[in-house]
Amino acid sequence: MPTPGTTAADRADEQDVRVEMAPRRDQGAPMAGFPEELKYTADHEWVRAGNANVVRVGITEYAAEQLGDIVFVSLPTVGESVEAGDACGELESTKSVSDVFAPLPGVVSAVNDQLDAAPETVGSDPYGDGWLFELELTGDADVDDLLDADAYTSEIGA
Repeated sequence: MPTPGTTAADRADEQDVRVEMAPRRDQGAPMAGFPEELKYTADHEWVRAGNANVVRVGITEYAAEQLGDIVFVSLPTVGESVEAGDACGELESTKSVSDVFAPLPGVVSAVNDQLDAAPETVGSDPYGDGWLFELELTGDADVDDLLDADAYTSEIGA
C-alpha cells in the first residue's frame, strides 16, 4: 500500500532500485551522466570522434540501465557497410533483445572483441571498455549532425 502523500513518481522510485542516471527536471539539478565530449542519437547510441574520419560507437548509460544485465552481444562484421539508422547488431539482456543502430554511414573498421567473453561490460562501463564498434565514415557524414549532451538529455526527458 502506498504511503499517504507520495506521488506516483515517488512510489516508482521506491520500487525501482536502479540508480537514476540523470536527475529529473523537477529536481532542478544540473545534468549528469552524459559526457559532453560525445554526440548522441535518439536511438541511445553515443559517438566519439577519433582520428581522421573514424568514430567509436557505444550505447548510453541510460540505454544500458533500461536493458538491465547484458548477457550477449552481436556486433557487425569488420568491412560491413552501414547507413545511418541501419540495424547492425543486437544486445541481449535478461529483459529483452534490442537492436544496435548505425549512427552515421560508414564502413565498420573495428569491433570490440572483448565483449564476446564479457558482454556485461557494455552495462558496467558503457563509455569506456563497453564500446561496441568503430566506423570509418563515408560520404558527407558529419558527427556534428548528432545530438549534444543537452539535446540528448531533453530527448529522453531527463
